[in-house]
Amino acid sequence: IYVALQRSKTAREALKVMTELMDEYGYYSVGESFSVSDPNEVWIFEIISKGTREKGAVWVARMVPNGYVCAHANQARIQTFPLADGKTSITSKQIDKIFNKKVTTVYAHDVISFARDMGYYDGADKDFSFSKTYAPPTFGALRFCEARVYAFFNRVAPSLNLPTDYASGDVNAEPLPLWIKPDHKLDVRDVMELMRDHFEGTPFDMTKDIGAGPYVCPYRWRPLTWKVDSLTYFNERAISTQQTGFSFVAQSRSFLPDPIGGVFWFGVDDAYSSVYIPIYCSITDVPKPYAVGTGNFDEFSWDSAFWVFNFVSNYAYSRYSDMIKDIQKVQRQLEGKFLANQPQIDQAALTLYKQSPKLAVDYLTDYSVRMGVETVARWKKLGEFLIYKYLDGNVKNEHGHVTHPGYPKEWYKTIVEKTGDKFRVK
Repeated sequence: IYVALQRSKTAREALKVMTELMDEYGYYSVGESFSVSDPNEVWIFEIISKGTREKGAVWVARMVPNGYVCAHANQARIQTFPLADGKTSITSKQIDKIFNKKVTTVYAHDVISFARDMGYYDGADKDFSFSKTYAPPTFGALRFCEARVYAFFNRVAPSLNLPTDYASGDVNAEPLPLWIKPDHKLDVRDVMELMRDHFEGTPFDMTKDIGAGPYVCPYRWRPLTWKVDSLTYFNERAISTQQTGFSFVAQSRSFLPDPIGGVFWFGVDDAYSSVYIPIYCSITDVPKPYAVGTGNFDEFSWDSAFWVFNFVSNYAYSRYSDMIKDIQKVQRQLEGKFLANQPQIDQAALTLYKQSPKLAVDYLTDYSVRMGVETVARWKKLGEFLIYKYLDGNVKNEHGHVTHPGYPKEWYKTIVEKTGDKFRVK
């Protein structure tokens, strides 16, 4: 990825760089799905290693049609694909043709023959499915990976009424489509919110089962699977998880100069309780709380954005349904401010860019750094407020008076159902 970013200006260039590097040096991994985008195109690029048999990998890349959205979640998703015709679909032997805008499918020249040699596939070329052949669906792959794709698609296009059987783990069900047309055009705010999903409103809703506890916590601690009386059970794997290190929304705008048009909306820790800060792609410095070397995984530090956001989210897990409201209030204030100010920031940068690109870069660097530093400072204050408000299981109201709301009524009913008269006052 890093080499492709260094050597490429477009998604097509990046695909060429990565595939040629794999051919020359090999691919030291198992498999991966990449989103490769630029201001004009988005591609889904899936790779499976050839293992120890020979150097390199088998792969397929497809361009997402304009007006459509695609999703992938740790599981190969490309099924059948248009075979090479030299016009809209080419193999790696014709990789130089990738810059022809009519080309929308590219794949390793031996992606099918290698599968035949390995005994993975013996059907007709036209029926070859990359995903079914190299990453056959299993219950776990569907429930932990495809279920997240279902959640995303279900939110952007509820009108499709997509069935849940495949996401539920039925390997014989019809696979989800590779891409769909959303019910309405998505903006940056929409995509941020799509990163914040616990299957709410679906049969997999993590706020509805006993594991959510009294305060409706939509998280389940690892391991993902567990056993009771020799039977194996599992926890749902949602888009938004507590173990997220970082997430981002990449915004690429072709109508602005590249130093201004690219914005990396970046957040650390769980997306549901994080804040996406605007990092313009041309900046020459980063906010210190987010910088490499500020803090580490072995020691808590108030200087580190990672630790500050983890402090807030981990405390919130203890009384989630209440604290998340306070968290979202500040989250929306900050992100709302960033989004509302973006046109003004863009215009100011554009004015400076016309005078000197360096002036624009300096301006955007200063802005991105300040927003990052201010966000972490505000989040630290939020953490202090939560400790104050929810101390020892009590809740202070807007006047600072201590209240004792107890558990939700439904939880008290659950206790009685499980314990009978054990706690009944007689």
